[in-house]
Amino acid sequence: MKKKKEIINPIDKDNITEKPGTLTYGHHRGSFPVIPTKQGAIKSKAISAMEYQTEMQLDQIKQQMSLLAQQANTIKDRVEISEMIYHAEIRFEPIISHIYHLYKDEEEKFYLMMIASNEWGRKGSPLNFISTVKLLADHTWEVIK
Repeated sequence: MKKKKEIINPIDKDNITEKPGTLTYGHHRGSFPVIPTKQGAIKSKAISAMEYQTEMQLDQIKQQMSLLAQQANTIKDRVEISEMIYHAEIRFEPIISHIYHLYKDEEEKFYLMMIASNEWGRKGSPLNFISTVKLLADHTWEVIK
């Protein structure tokens, strides 16, 4: 007796049906073609345009948020430096629009000086350099370095 050769169906059983008439789409050559309507094309273009516009607007908002965060950090730094300056020992009267230099010693005492960190000579400054600042007309300090 000859053994029958087992036939393996190459089509996935999950992708076939026993009742093709129940399918919601055309399943043979004589079926009606599925063609996108103008309404579908219009909706597709509108959705694409809407997604592009919203993505562009969200990017603008992200950039604005980043700029605002950067500005807030700059103001915070100015406040911190200003507090250090107003707690510092100042042995002269600061003049508006002039540049000064803030230092701190080992005892955490602050000094505002006219001498820059590179003007101390060979030995360098005996103090720790904090910042270079400029006195503005409203008596706030602009951080230069």
